[in-house]
Amino acid sequence: MIKKELPYFKESADLFESIADRPWAVMLDSGPKQNRRGRYDILTADPFITLVTHGDETEICSGESRVSTTDDPFYLLRNELGLVEDEDTELPFTGGAIGYFGYDLGRRIEDFSTIAVDDEALPEMAIGIYDWALVVDHESGRSWLVSAGRDPGTQAHWSELIQLFSQTKKPPSRKKFSVTQQVESSLTYAQYASAFQRIHDYIGNGDCYQVNFAQRFHIPCKGDPWLAYRQLRVINPAPFSAYLNLPFVQVLSASPERFLAVNSGRVVTQPIKGTRPRSAEPGADWMLGQSLLNSDKDRAENVMIVDLLRNDLSKNCALHSVKVPELYALESFATVHHLVTTVTGRLKAGRDNLDLLRDCFPGGSITGAPKIRAMEIIEELEPQRRGLYCGSIAYLGFDGQMDSNIVIRTMTHKAGQMRFWAGGGITTGSTLDGEYQESFDKAAAMLELLNKNETTASDTFKKVGG
Repeated sequence: MIKKELPYFKESADLFESIADRPWAVMLDSGPKQNRRGRYDILTADPFITLVTHGDETEICSGESRVSTTDDPFYLLRNELGLVEDEDTELPFTGGAIGYFGYDLGRRIEDFSTIAVDDEALPEMAIGIYDWALVVDHESGRSWLVSAGRDPGTQAHWSELIQLFSQTKKPPSRKKFSVTQQVESSLTYAQYASAFQRIHDYIGNGDCYQVNFAQRFHIPCKGDPWLAYRQLRVINPAPFSAYLNLPFVQVLSASPERFLAVNSGRVVTQPIKGTRPRSAEPGADWMLGQSLLNSDKDRAENVMIVDLLRNDLSKNCALHSVKVPELYALESFATVHHLVTTVTGRLKAGRDNLDLLRDCFPGGSITGAPKIRAMEIIEELEPQRRGLYCGSIAYLGFDGQMDSNIVIRTMTHKAGQMRFWAGGGITTGSTLDGEYQESFDKAAAMLELLNKNETTASDTFKKVGG
């Protein structure tokens, strides 16, 4: 590993400006400093290998070489990462894989019917293998440019990279992000109500205990999505945020939820279950948080999902190592309160981060319980495939370390359309209007972003889908 300390800048987005338009540019973002739970930001671009999965085919590109295969995408990624290299460093990432695993990649793991329309037509997996990265540590106030030394091109451009990240520059001229039409939902209120009742029928018949059901919003837009992300990260600071500039989509994620992390064999997952909106009035805001903390319905949801995740982790963790050190912790974000639980474990001998990721995918907190039956019901009742939504954005280092989010509070930009989803877990304790409103509470930051960038006088973003 090559490591060079560089000047620290508290605003990593200013540094990312210089590479934001490069192929496969990525910023893994722990959120603006004023609301930071995370610690590190990771900035990189120009991967020397890419893996893109469409349906049964994965295309692997390395230089001029292009190979297509139908082998399992997770195993293909392991092969490209190669043998684990132990690194004596406290940095979270010193080179490796970064990208997304879409929710629909789950079809390669479990076989269930195809009903929902795939109108977004995004790859199920898009991963770059990166040789260099800028790692910004906001806790220590230090930054490092690192390289794994696997791509000869890195050394040739090393001095250029040092110069690039040693100072912030005036941002390039960018086309202002804007929207001119109203947001539309995939579901009317009547359609949502019909699906809600259908889920209650399934629960009553014993098919499942909980189903995470969502609606999709979409709107035409113009301008630079990076400018939109810079606004979103301020409106809704979140510790597992990310911006991905991929050839076929730009991803703007303000996710508050960790999916899986692996550090020296220790495994952590932190599912979110339970939501209340924030209030500008401190007393009312405190009451909303307390109502969530004391909600029997939301506590029951947490217990169901924790049981599911303990089972998923146990497939690859050592016997008796899976623990729940924190249950029902109240965490408050810019627009909502959440209940967050922490589940830990330790990888058993012979298992690695990709075994864990594959066997836990997609995350149980955004499917329901039992997982496979919930996914079948989601496929039946949600009109469109989820694409990235409820998948995961992750890094997997050459050193075996991993961290990943659940892709919620996330917008995708493709061909002049911005799309985003919001939903919640439906149980016997759910009410129709409560769950319907919760989807708008979760979409609040994204709707606010669109409100700030509308170029007409119409008040069209306050309520949609009715």
